[in-house]
Amino acid sequence: MKITRVSAQVRNTRSAAEFFENVLGLGAESIPGAVGVRIGTTLLELVENPEAEGDHHFAVTIPSNKFAEAKQWLQQRAVLLGTPQSDEFEGPPGWNARSLYFSGPDRSVFELIIRRDLDNATTGPFSSDDLLCISEVGVASPNVVASATFLTEAADVPSYGADPESSFSPVGDTDGLLILVSPRRAWFPTTDRLATASPIAIDATGHRPGVFSLGVGGTLHIRPSS
Repeated sequence: MKITRVSAQVRNTRSAAEFFENVLGLGAESIPGAVGVRIGTTLLELVENPEAEGDHHFAVTIPSNKFAEAKQWLQQRAVLLGTPQSDEFEGPPGWNARSLYFSGPDRSVFELIIRRDLDNATTGPFSSDDLLCISEVGVASPNVVASATFLTEAADVPSYGADPESSFSPVGDTDGLLILVSPRRAWFPTTDRLATASPIAIDATGHRPGVFSLGVGGTLHIRPSS
């Protein structure tokens, strides 16, 4: 599953645009009531709603050979998020991935992740051109297991790495994942940036086209892979 577009609500689109332009060096385009930014092959649309609740999580895939360069690049631009022990994190068993987390706009938790199973190495110094795509989108669900089971059976989007758990269940594949979590769960590695069930629209390519509910105004629209 490759995520091609994400539309989510934020409290202030102006500050979001400034973040993407000034911190990540990405062009942000103003559209009525929203701002759009292209992150590699994914279009992220942030719709302004001053009453929006909760905090978002997005992971961006980077070339598998540029983790150290990406960290050095990012440290000059953003606040890294971590624990007292580390600001680098190996993925869960079976993911074959490694991540950096940082503060994004509107209290969001962004992540740069290498996925070693992808053949995506690049040459040259690390730059915003190496932000290849959004490969994870956090989605809060009142019933994580039921949502994961539904997406597996109806949309052919399987659980990833492990069986569904009541508060955390990634579904998808190495190219693209939905991180299903229970409402009010903190986005790792923070303790105060919380997932909330809220309207979100995700477009992706996959094996079983259709529009599938993610609850509370959320949808996953799968189109055929080209």
